[in-house]
Amino acid sequence: MGNSQASPSSASSASFVMASRAFSKQALDDLRAHFSSLAAQSGTQGRAISRPVFLDYFGVRGALGDRLFQLVAKESSVEDGVTFEGLIVSKATYERGTKDEADEFIFQLCDVMGDSILTRSDLAAVLASIHETIFADNKEAREGSNKSTFEAFLNSAVFSKDAGGVSEKSMSLSDFRNWCIVMPSLRKFLGSLLMPPDSGRAGFQVPLLHYPENMSSELLLLNKEYAWHIGGGFSQHDVQEWKLLYHSSLHGQSFNTFLGNVTNGDAQTVLVIKDTEGSIYGAYASQPWERHSDFYGDMKTFLFKLYPEASIFRPTGANKSLQWCAVNFTSENIPNGIGFGGKPHHFGLFLSAGFDQGHSFTSSTFTNPPLSNTSRFRPEVIECWGIQVKGSNDEKPELVKGTVLERFKEDRNMLKLIGMASASD
Repeated sequence: MGNSQASPSSASSASFVMASRAFSKQALDDLRAHFSSLAAQSGTQGRAISRPVFLDYFGVRGALGDRLFQLVAKESSVEDGVTFEGLIVSKATYERGTKDEADEFIFQLCDVMGDSILTRSDLAAVLASIHETIFADNKEAREGSNKSTFEAFLNSAVFSKDAGGVSEKSMSLSDFRNWCIVMPSLRKFLGSLLMPPDSGRAGFQVPLLHYPENMSSELLLLNKEYAWHIGGGFSQHDVQEWKLLYHSSLHGQSFNTFLGNVTNGDAQTVLVIKDTEGSIYGAYASQPWERHSDFYGDMKTFLFKLYPEASIFRPTGANKSLQWCAVNFTSENIPNGIGFGGKPHHFGLFLSAGFDQGHSFTSSTFTNPPLSNTSRFRPEVIECWGIQVKGSNDEKPELVKGTVLERFKEDRNMLKLIGMASASD
């Protein structure tokens, strides 16, 4: 339980009493024991956690770490320190409060200047802290990372609020919530800062990218920061190891080669496209690439943008037009290629079977804008990554054998035997 004792005034405060109710007795005992350990290292006679110990333990670097300490210390009764009562009140609001309470706390957290005005410079400082915390301090994550990528994350933020006496507009709470929706990795990270560092904090995971040793990372569209961003669209434990299955510079710009590479491996894939105008975007396919004459897939699928701005667009449930894979159909109503959302000839994202052209339109499936600058685009680079989920080597279900094309030929042969081959097209 520890030796530190709260002062009578703070211990009996209404806020502390209310906050304590958010935790079980065991959880409070564990938190007090943990607090006592950190306070003992702080040179405060066990009364509080000092700033250096707080920052070192929670490991949040830069301006964001300083602001986190400031907000938690504000709830404490000592100068420049975090008391047990202050920690409990903050954690109750931040981790156990309503969504509105948590959003308000995180909104204040991002106001690193503490002036109640959330500007682009505040967010730039927040993103710099995130990069330093996740990538700079982690050798494995640092290799192959690119700090300038975070500029695309900042570009997706909207500032619509007029700030009195300042020409630059600021971010409203509504703007901030919308930013967190399209940047789920950011929201996961900002929502887990007071959790124990060894607890596998959400938003701190960076996928491991595996690609041929003889291939330069400069040829890849995907880097560690982009992978972190896309990984935010998965559940926490899905972000593990990603393997490059197809790259147009390595394998040629071929639909058949693409299908052969991606359908013999992992069921979950990330498709990334760079068009001739320099925009980068793509989609996460949660289901295997299988030949269908109509849409299929599930609600885990989503679209994303990476450059010049980064966003994720999840399914709305408006329809089931999620994933598309049409191979060797002759009907004009079934365009051959791969796609996501919308409807045939008007997809949220589509690559033709020639892999030489595509289009992206607004879709109610994902409420996405066109991902490319113009609705129709020409791909310059196409790559696809297979997602290896933790524990999947032991629990992976048996995949259908053969590539899409091989299974298509088998299906044709069977149909011929029963006289239905021509009707299938």
